[in-house]
Amino acid sequence: MLGVFWVIESHHHNPLIRDIAKMEPQVEGFQRNVRSFYFDVILSTVKCPQCAGRLRMVDQSKCQCQCGSTFDPTLSFQVSPCCGAKLLRKTSHYVCSLCGKSVPSKFIFMERIFDKDYFKEMMRTCRDRKKQQRERMRQLLAASRSDDLELTADPDLDKIPGLLIDLDEFIGSHIDSNQNYSIKLPDSFNMVRYRNHILRDLSWNPVEFSEIAPLIDNRRKDRVWRFITLIYMQNDKEIKIQQLENDLLIQRTYNETHG
Repeated sequence: MLGVFWVIESHHHNPLIRDIAKMEPQVEGFQRNVRSFYFDVILSTVKCPQCAGRLRMVDQSKCQCQCGSTFDPTLSFQVSPCCGAKLLRKTSHYVCSLCGKSVPSKFIFMERIFDKDYFKEMMRTCRDRKKQQRERMRQLLAASRSDDLELTADPDLDKIPGLLIDLDEFIGSHIDSNQNYSIKLPDSFNMVRYRNHILRDLSWNPVEFSEIAPLIDNRRKDRVWRFITLIYMQNDKEIKIQQLENDLLIQRTYNETHG
């Protein structure tokens, strides 16, 4: 919903955009029905290991039987197609227990698996590291601070031969002032398109930057444009970005301006 409201705000005179917004609740309802139907079908092929009862999904990667038994159906019923072995659950995916190859789960519908405790610990560590860095910087700046300078008269730059000429050359004042130094992004970069693509890929759980699907075939250019868009989205307080060891962690936020 945040994506549609943002587009409406920018194109409120376009009747087509307003009509699209009216359809989004129906689309979301259809998606919920499809998800429910999908799990009804997929769980009809398995039974509870404890009592052979019927199962239902109660949470992400978690099903429950009427007998009260709760477990991960992917680990209980699915094996790897490569080795026919049991699966192991990693931070955000399943892998074959023998060869380590990633295996998509049949018991997940358009979702990613996240270890909440893992990401909670990573975000806490990241916050502590930033706090320590700020404290070190504060101490460094405090130690390097010079004494107060009291000026009893206006400085005379002409007393230093050639200083004004050197300063003019340094700041480029001799360059034609009509010259255009503005930076133009390629016409193919559409930030609105990238923003909507990123929002479709985000849920309310944290998502690693590398897990966001590319939008174009040029992977290097796509990473740059995704990163630029994320910086603007963070500036608009739509997301939060946390630095991990080798990746970025993207967290969607509730922004009253857009929501």
